[in-house]
Amino acid sequence: MKLATLPKEFQDALPILETIEAAGYEAYFVGGSVRDTLLGKPIHDVDIATSAFPAEIKSLFNKTVDTGIEHGTVMILDHGTGYETTTFRTESDYTDFRRPDSVSFVRSLSEDLKRRDFTVNALALTASGEVIDHFGGLDDLDNHVLRAVGEPSERFHEDALRMMRAVRFAAQLNFEIESNTQQAILDHAALLANISIERINVEFTKLLQAPAATYGILEMLKGHLNAYMSGLASSDIDLIGLAELEETAQPQDDAQAWTLLVFELGLTPDDAGIFLRNWKHSKDLIKTVQTSITLLNALRLGEVSDWELYQAGPAIQTALAVVALSELPIDGQALQVRYQALPIHSRAELAITGGDLAKNLQQKPGPLFGKILNQLEHEVVLKQIANLNSALVYRAIELMGKEKK
Repeated sequence: MKLATLPKEFQDALPILETIEAAGYEAYFVGGSVRDTLLGKPIHDVDIATSAFPAEIKSLFNKTVDTGIEHGTVMILDHGTGYETTTFRTESDYTDFRRPDSVSFVRSLSEDLKRRDFTVNALALTASGEVIDHFGGLDDLDNHVLRAVGEPSERFHEDALRMMRAVRFAAQLNFEIESNTQQAILDHAALLANISIERINVEFTKLLQAPAATYGILEMLKGHLNAYMSGLASSDIDLIGLAELEETAQPQDDAQAWTLLVFELGLTPDDAGIFLRNWKHSKDLIKTVQTSITLLNALRLGEVSDWELYQAGPAIQTALAVVALSELPIDGQALQVRYQALPIHSRAELAITGGDLAKNLQQKPGPLFGKILNQLEHEVVLKQIANLNSALVYRAIELMGKEKK
């Protein structure tokens, strides 16, 4: 198969291939960028594989960075763009089921492609647009099949994360996992226990947002992978419920994805914090999810006050997105209108400051100021007082008087 026209991303990188080939070596575009080109999808990173060894690559280009030179990867900086270029290699045993004990550089493209995970990711593309396919990847692309390269058990023993990548790719590409690959996932699911939660997190987060997330989640359950995922070993029923929710629409960002999952698991905000910390999420994402869950759990019980909407803050957008994704019989648009109509949306918008209190109350700042500001904030949100400096100063004096009695 030959492409009539190379996408611009490949055309921009052609000088790299031409320089390497002019020196007598082989060079090809490889991996996901080739797969996505053939599927008509946008290209992200352009990766290059070559018969040239790292030292030989470095001698051909003025600007390079050793991003993974022990594994044969050098970043070539060309016209402001970085191209990861990796020497053809073979790999030794994977005693930790995640990385090779050692790698050996080779001059054979076929030997290099053998070590890749799935046939659709083991395609190479020449500078002239010729697609090189040693493992039936083109047929699998046409048939929408995800199949491990060679013996699936060997691929999963090399890197157990490939089992999570299988369900993630199937969900993203809307492909079906080939039966032998499916069986190997089931047979070797326990190997996932060797993989760091951070690496699993990356794949699972992408899966939750994929167009065919329902299929991916159900395949994950079928392979018992969740038994080796933090906090999900006994959550089959909840995950099936999540899969059903994602049949019609999927989360659009990480916060929505994890909030929907946590909501379906029925966790409290405190339990959600523990769960998400175990998954090594950022403090910002954890705060957004916890705040969203607080509002969602309140909505599950019935009407919510303007104060509860206000406390959601910026997380209101995540919470309302999850309302739409979930089965809550709530008018999310009406909640959005109510939220927008609030007099203020943060303490920073309150028309009085601690400095104003110090000046008008003739008191030094202290815990009492915080208590008064909290009360004023509450009354403004509930529209019990106008958000005007004069009105708030007058009310603050009243509150101070009550405190002194």
